Amino acid sequence: MDKYNNRETIKNTTFWSTFFETTKDGKKKFSYRMKRWILVISIHLLFFLSFAIDIQTLEGTLNGSRFLGFHLIDVFTTLEMLAAEHHIHINIIIGVSTIILFYLLVGGRSYCAWVCPYGILSEIGEKLHNKLVAKKIIKERKFDHRVKYIFWGMFLLFAATSGYLVFETFSVVGIMSRFIAYGWSLTLVWVLVVFLIEVFYSRRAWCSYICPIGTTYGMIGKVSALRVQWNDNCDSCMVCHDVCFENQVLEITKAKYKKQISEKGIKEQYITGADCTLCGRCIDVCHKDALKFDFRLKSLV
Repeated sequence: MDKYNNRETIKNTTFWSTFFETTKDGKKKFSYRMKRWILVISIHLLFFLSFAIDIQTLEGTLNGSRFLGFHLIDVFTTLEMLAAEHHIHINIIIGVSTIILFYLLVGGRSYCAWVCPYGILSEIGEKLHNKLVAKKIIKERKFDHRVKYIFWGMFLLFAATSGYLVFETFSVVGIMSRFIAYGWSLTLVWVLVVFLIEVFYSRRAWCSYICPIGTTYGMIGKVSALRVQWNDNCDSCMVCHDVCFENQVLEITKAKYKKQISEKGIKEQYITGADCTLCGRCIDVCHKDALKFDFRLKSLV
């Protein structure tokens, strides 16, 4: 990508070009998408190798694991267990506390962009979906993003009433994580079904409207230290809106909102929406460098 000379919208950017970006002085470097994919693949390679050849580095799956002996437990899985069993064990408390502390620092829903294995598959589906929309083979379908809170409550209610972690039956994240660590399962058919829904019906539907894991981490992200920061270099070109599948978090980049805060003398502001995954795609395409990652606690360090 060459954001300083092009408008890197979905329509005029090839998928593979998004893995590299051209700097102002003409040099090539990895984009945030490339960095994310490298990290996601590395994490799950460790899961695989820890089981396959017993290297004992990152054992388990994303639901519950041990990293160098330290317990790590997914936050929503913990909530499900609490709802189902009405108590949680001490090692689970320690594991989930570690995860919460970590994501309070690095941004709650960054889990979706930088850890979740389905995220990679969903990005491929997103590109296919956008091609079909551009060719007018299918229509773009969007829904109220707040519907995910209904699913979040429903899955916890199912756990509370059944005593069973119902969501894990449907979780494409858990299914893929177990597949990578332990091998093939027939449940991968469900992952394919969800993928096809995203390709032919609604862009990033699982991530945007259903997955309670992302919703939970989004709640943490509201107060997390690492955020995307906007500044008034922004010219409201809206390219960031075009590439972001949760673009409701980027309202500040719209001309009318920019004018409102500019009148108040505000030159910088954090993107604090719970839906932001900190994927960095908006930063990759911003030709004015009006968006960047910033650590909100840096003044205390």
